[in-house]
Amino acid sequence: MFTLKAESPLQSTWTLLENCSNMKQLKQIQAQMIKTAILSEPKLATKFLTLCTSPHVGDLLYAQRVFNGITSPNTVMWNAIIRAYSNSKEPELAFLLYQQMLSSSVPHNSYTFPFLLKACRNLSALGEALQVHGLVIKLGFGSDVFALNALLHVYALCGEIRYARQMFDNIPERDAVSWNIMIDGYIKSGDVKTAYGIFLDMPSKNVVSWTSLISGLVGAGLSVKALSLCYEMQNAGFELDGVAIACLLTACANLGALDQGRWLHFYVLNNGVDVDRVIGCALVNMYVKCGDMEEALRVFGKLKGDQKDVCIWTAMIDGFAIHGRGVEALEWFDLMRREGIRPNSITFTAVLRACSYGGLVEEGKELFKSMKCLYNLSPSIEHYGCMVDLLGRSGRLNEAKELIKNMPMKPNAVIWGAFLKACWIHRDFLVGSQIGAHLVEVDSDHSGRYIQLATILAAQGKWKEAAEVRLKMKNLGVPISPGKSSITLNGIVHEFLAGHQDHPQMEQIHLKLKQIAERLRQDEGYEPATKDLLLDLENEEKETAIAQHSEKLAIAFGLINTKPGTTIRVVKNLRICRDCHTVAKLTCLLSSLFKITFLAGVIDPLALFSFIASVDERDLQSSHMDQSHFISQFYRNEQSMCLEWLF
Repeated sequence: MFTLKAESPLQSTWTLLENCSNMKQLKQIQAQMIKTAILSEPKLATKFLTLCTSPHVGDLLYAQRVFNGITSPNTVMWNAIIRAYSNSKEPELAFLLYQQMLSSSVPHNSYTFPFLLKACRNLSALGEALQVHGLVIKLGFGSDVFALNALLHVYALCGEIRYARQMFDNIPERDAVSWNIMIDGYIKSGDVKTAYGIFLDMPSKNVVSWTSLISGLVGAGLSVKALSLCYEMQNAGFELDGVAIACLLTACANLGALDQGRWLHFYVLNNGVDVDRVIGCALVNMYVKCGDMEEALRVFGKLKGDQKDVCIWTAMIDGFAIHGRGVEALEWFDLMRREGIRPNSITFTAVLRACSYGGLVEEGKELFKSMKCLYNLSPSIEHYGCMVDLLGRSGRLNEAKELIKNMPMKPNAVIWGAFLKACWIHRDFLVGSQIGAHLVEVDSDHSGRYIQLATILAAQGKWKEAAEVRLKMKNLGVPISPGKSSITLNGIVHEFLAGHQDHPQMEQIHLKLKQIAERLRQDEGYEPATKDLLLDLENEEKETAIAQHSEKLAIAFGLINTKPGTTIRVVKNLRICRDCHTVAKLTCLLSSLFKITFLAGVIDPLALFSFIASVDERDLQSSHMDQSHFISQFYRNEQSMCLEWLF
């Protein structure tokens, strides 16, 4: 026979503290501790104060009052209150508390300095971090990896990557955290190459290592490498976490890699990955940027109400804008407001862009006014840029000029660039030349400004002046982005540059393009749009130059290497020229097309287009199709084109 021993007040109070989940419960426990005279018991007092300073349970002001009431707080208590202030809106108070701790002759431990360094990190206080570093060495914590990692993190976040590297190289026993901090630090400093080198040298990688590098590669525009790293990560036995998936979906959006994006979506559904707001928004954005609005709508429809935040609504509105569906973008904007979601400045950028692409001038003007009147949002220079673009596209150049004149901020190169495009669209070459000359001076590192000015001068037959502008750009060493297109085949991304000759199938590609051109001339009366190539060349030279545009090379490669019925998707980094647009359309007509969607979207700096076709070569001997049997909906501007032909 045995008897149950009653639990002591100390034990029962400890159990209550272990299970405490909110401040109300904590105050009730405190009352019980006062009643039973155990509030001063060191272990319980430490646990109680730790909960008071917890970001999930505690209240900082209440914690400070409790701390002030403790007669002789120990090291753990001091650490708890210092940590709480380092995470607060006033992290500088952590230093004041540390000075009080020194005055009280309370000993440090290995956790004291990381909490102080977190305050340095939140304040970007490099000077204070250097002082703490000195104390770490002076007080004998120079070999403590916990304190050293905290120092690494501060130096990396403060942009002092050289200090961080020196420390890293001298740490005797580096752990995974040390390596991950350096990878993240180099990525944030823009040195992805060195980050990748450290990653390769890392003896024992973890999920954080892989995810940090993937995130950095995507942020640096190296989306192809990021997707490649995804496969390496899985081959190494690591599962993708939510952060990695969101980054990889962004990479797919950047590349227009729909197949890989669909695979990631399948991975999410089949591996129990929580579709939170971040992944939900990334999925919608990926399908939108890859040209699959229907799937974007399906993903949106499956999200729960609390998951549909302003980010996801904005992604959908921007999707309709990219696809030239301005009216639907406005409908979704109104629906979002009726659902009680307050639009932010990014939402207004998307909806104003939709108005611009859809020619919805009055609607755009009303929305612009509503920013301040209804939502107390001050329009930024980006919103003014959208309005200049909207008015300029619609031919209201005087209104656009007046808006620029009355802007509350000085117009920048983006504003003048939008106005210059309007001058080009509406053939106001005189004003365009003046604006172009101004842009070249104020934005001298942007190759597009020189090209715009040279193009406007060439359109007026001023070949000498146009050549001088291009020569000036060359002499100044301004880098120019060549036209490049990519196509994914069997998971491998093939990239083509304008005039590219290095691809192993280039001979077949040129032969295919020659066959296509001959058939288009015979059957469709096609003539290359050489007038659009504003260069002082003979007509034959212009035809050769147009024939080697990167999108044509990618299309020919796709036709050579795919079976009938395959979807061909091409991604382009620059605007698609009219001739390539025409060739793609007519080629598909000759290939037993049943539907084609040809989209060049505004994905800065990426312009995406995809055309979905039933590819049936049969040596280009397909039956003719009367174009009068198609309904054409054509929308075009210099940033976005959308062409849809339906049977």
